[in-house]
Amino acid sequence: MKYFMTGATGFIGGRVARQLIEAGHEVAALARTPAKARDLSALGVSIHEGDITDKESMRLAMTGAEGVFHIAAWYKIGAKDNSEAERVNVGGTRNVLELMKELGIPKGVYTSTLAVFSDTGGRLVDETYRHDGPWLSEYDRTKWLAHYEVALHKVEEGLPLVIVQPGLVYGPGDESPMHDALIQYLEGKLPMIPRKTAFCWAHVDDTARGHLLAMEKGEPGESYIIAGPVYTFQEAFEMAEKITGIKAPGLHAGPGMLKAMSSIMKVVGAVIPLPATYSAESLRVVAGVTYIGSNERARRELGFEARPLEEGLRETLLYEMERLGLKVKAASA
Repeated sequence: MKYFMTGATGFIGGRVARQLIEAGHEVAALARTPAKARDLSALGVSIHEGDITDKESMRLAMTGAEGVFHIAAWYKIGAKDNSEAERVNVGGTRNVLELMKELGIPKGVYTSTLAVFSDTGGRLVDETYRHDGPWLSEYDRTKWLAHYEVALHKVEEGLPLVIVQPGLVYGPGDESPMHDALIQYLEGKLPMIPRKTAFCWAHVDDTARGHLLAMEKGEPGESYIIAGPVYTFQEAFEMAEKITGIKAPGLHAGPGMLKAMSSIMKVVGAVIPLPATYSAESLRVVAGVTYIGSNERARRELGFEARPLEEGLRETLLYEMERLGLKVKAASA
């Protein structure tokens, strides 16, 4: 099979591209900066310079594809400049799906997110759940627009599209705020852990596999939550302490404290630059919120499976410790 994909130079997209090549498929990938895709090119991925915000730049590479994976997105929680969010997440998605329809591509997989549901208030929701605002971040808002006002609209027009919704994706090679938090923890610089905040944790390789399963078995017009098991931040870092022997932060900040800090940082951030981790938005999205959903449908209909968090977290932490030159403490054996 010949596939066209966006986001191949990203965390999830890179793993999807590798799994497709390993399965014997032909892959044409879009890249704004082809030089950043040399490792994919070495694997046999055909790299095409282009940008999802420029519809015509994708036409040649997508022509003749038997399937499309649209994974590229703007994801910068806590960024001071979010002017590109809507242009990339909404406009870019519209361009990809319109071109897919024009070229008559038989099937596509669009990467949405559990974040379109925002804070579920402790409820483990399924694909039928819908949240219509307000949103906790610009990422949440623009991905909601892309999901409901672009992707589902195109499905109603007859586009053979499957939507997948990952949760928190982790693993070696991550560059997200979660990665930053893990590094701060390993270096003893993480000041606190939010209480009650919970996510569905899925290893990047399992998430990538979920994309391939969606292309192979997913029903066009349907959505599938390809998230992992539910753990609070506190539970995850207690697990990390057992794995590494490095003590987790003792301060567990409650929702009220984090919301108050978010309000303060909103004022401070308007005057002086703040690290993304301590921005008002970053604090708001961990203030006792739960981004959680059930993967039961994906397991039943796609055969999706997510490894236990302890297994994936161990691999990730040991990888990062090796890069930092740290050793696992004897007490954790």
